[in-house]
Amino acid sequence: MIVLASLGDTAQGIVETFGIDWPMLVAQAINFLIVAFIIWKFAFKNVLSTIKEREKQISDSLKNADRIKLELEETEKQQQETLQEASLEAKKTISSAQEQAKALIESLKEDARKQAEEIIAKAKVSMEQEREHVLREAREEIAALVVLTTEKVLSKNLSAEEKERFSQQATEELNLVS
Repeated sequence: MIVLASLGDTAQGIVETFGIDWPMLVAQAINFLIVAFIIWKFAFKNVLSTIKEREKQISDSLKNADRIKLELEETEKQQQETLQEASLEAKKTISSAQEQAKALIESLKEDARKQAEEIIAKAKVSMEQEREHVLREAREEIAALVVLTTEKVLSKNLSAEEKERFSQQATEELNLVS
């Protein structure tokens, strides 16, 4: 109690020293509480709700930015994959075209070779026919020369039968030689 009494004396001393007017202090406290309530009710609440709305908008904007960033990364990935697929498809197409070109070239070479062989074969046949023709003409001429030579050597005219026999013999001998 002594402590309480001493505290009371100390409080009384402070009040007297500073000149506190209790009714005025209570009135000012009530006025402060009324003004604080009005500010709280009409101004501070609105400011707080506005701040909360702004915080929510900022948070939503950040979330949207993150979502957009992820979507952009996904889109870039898809674009890269599409480019790689297109590149692979282009390479396949080029490879296929090259193979087709090689096959076409080989086919054309084979056709040209066959045509050349046909031309060579026809030329050989034609040469053989020409050779046979020339040989036949040469035999006929040789046979005619043999008959003429025989007529002159024998100094007599040969009958058609003898001419035929000599021609036949000369032709046979020429056939044996060749």
